[in-house]
Amino acid sequence: MKLGKKLVAVLGATAMLGSVAACGSQSGSANSSDSSGKTTLTVWAWDSTMGRTIKGFEKANPNIKIKLVNAGTSKDQYTALNNAMQAGSGAPDLAQIEYYALPEYVIRGYVENVADLGAKDFSDFYTPGTWASVNINDGVYGLPMDSGPMAWFYNKEVFDKAGVDPTQITSWDQFYEAAKKVRATGSYITSDSGDAGFFDSMTWQNGAVPFETSKDGKTVSIKLTSNPKVKEFEDWWQKLIDEDLIDTKTAGWTDDWNKGLDNGSIASLLIGAWMPYNLLTGAPNGDGKWRITQMPTSDGQPAGSESGGSSLTVIKSDDKAKVEAAYKYLEYVTHNKDGVAVRVEGGAFPADNNSLSSEDFLNQTAITDADGKAHEYFGGQKFNEELAKAAKNVRAGYKFLPFEVYARGKFGDFVGKSFTGDQKLSDGVKDWQADLVSYAQQQGYTVKE
Repeated sequence: MKLGKKLVAVLGATAMLGSVAACGSQSGSANSSDSSGKTTLTVWAWDSTMGRTIKGFEKANPNIKIKLVNAGTSKDQYTALNNAMQAGSGAPDLAQIEYYALPEYVIRGYVENVADLGAKDFSDFYTPGTWASVNINDGVYGLPMDSGPMAWFYNKEVFDKAGVDPTQITSWDQFYEAAKKVRATGSYITSDSGDAGFFDSMTWQNGAVPFETSKDGKTVSIKLTSNPKVKEFEDWWQKLIDEDLIDTKTAGWTDDWNKGLDNGSIASLLIGAWMPYNLLTGAPNGDGKWRITQMPTSDGQPAGSESGGSSLTVIKSDDKAKVEAAYKYLEYVTHNKDGVAVRVEGGAFPADNNSLSSEDFLNQTAITDADGKAHEYFGGQKFNEELAKAAKNVRAGYKFLPFEVYARGKFGDFVGKSFTGDQKLSDGVKDWQADLVSYAQQQGYTVKE
């Protein structure tokens, strides 16, 4: 949806005050309940653990029925949500929205500020990074479902062959030297064909804050090309690209990518803590071979960032009865002890401090597949213990653009050529910034470079 200058100003005020209903909000209370007196809530989410929460919630709240719908993953769902809100009908009552996309939906006025429904009291429950992600312009626009602190997942069998111990590698320079040894075995240390989320996470980890949005939602700062921390990552990653030390041809989340992880030709991943169950299903032949350690950093000092992770939000509505019912489900899924536990058991990486410090969670060594069979995929390692450590290392203060969905969608158009040898990474990022500045100005933002 393109926002004109006047609409941007209005929605910026909405983000501040939380008092103006979004365009397309569902109005009236006539549809709050059916003939039996039950309220039905439609929830859009692609997260596979959400279905586990319904039985317990409906038992505790017999007058509320949950209808869970997978409206598509990430951008597909966002497109459907935008269309429904603009049409004024068909929108869900709750929706899963990734942290990177949430500011955009706050500024558009599509999600409820749930602070005064009780959420403002939950700050100590969540990790600082995830709590900061749902706190926008002094409001609480949803609650954290999960988190994705970055960690280094590696195939120990391949690294042993290369004579490399990732647990002894702390710096980017050491990672580069390890990449040469892994390449000599015929494998790549990792892959990247041009992923916007990975780029953001790596520059975030390095301390870059290239994006800022003013509280009134009218001014954005886009400073990719002038940020020395961004350049530091670009220079390091460019060296690995130039020397054919990373697989730039295999796109992530494809069958070929899974095959590479499965056969060891892609030997490791720098990725979010939600990856264990994806490895189990996508690379079953890696069972017992993989391990997890901390991310290497530019200076060798512990630092981290998030990769992925989602909030659960209540969609803007004039039907206050439904908003209150939706908040009950929101609280159950993200804050209630039973709701959180059943999702963590299903593989969600927690965003709350209690789960991250639980002995059962920290001591876990096995992953259970869909058939109920336990797999020590990480060779008996207490893998959650390592991932919890990564969560503590996440840098605070990173900001997303208020049109981050658009920004990530355009990354490949400009930076993709940097992974085929047609241009330098820095040139692609320069062109990407120029497009983001132009887009922001078209939407009515004042831009600072």
